[in-house]
Amino acid sequence: MKKIITYGTFDLLHWGHIRLLERAKELGDHLTVVLSTDEFNLLKDKKAFHNYEQRKYLLEAIKHVDKVIPETTWDQKIADIQTNQIDIFVMGDDWKGQFDFLTPYCNVCYLERTKNISTTYIKQQLAGSIEA
Repeated sequence: MKKIITYGTFDLLHWGHIRLLERAKELGDHLTVVLSTDEFNLLKDKKAFHNYEQRKYLLEAIKHVDKVIPETTWDQKIADIQTNQIDIFVMGDDWKGQFDFLTPYCNVCYLERTKNISTTYIKQQLAGSIEA
């Protein structure tokens, strides 16, 4: 069985998120999503609209996602990969090169971001700072 892992906050879940999860799952048999906790988001100066439990609930309802675990620190990736026997680490290509240090532990794959959609874009639209 080939196991995949990805990380994120997954706030204001949108079709770009679903597309990333779908393409990640296509790389293997089992997809683990490591979801940033509210406390970890605060350390990153990031505020999610939905709390951790709500975001976890949404992710667990997606057919591509097999397991959701909490992200509490930047430094847990190697341990997550080893503990969960991960074969492929997946992130969007906006992170390209930033996780290459994981290649001794698993394959690292950067997937192209879905164009014209992001949580930031949605927040800007809702705030009226950009037009739809």
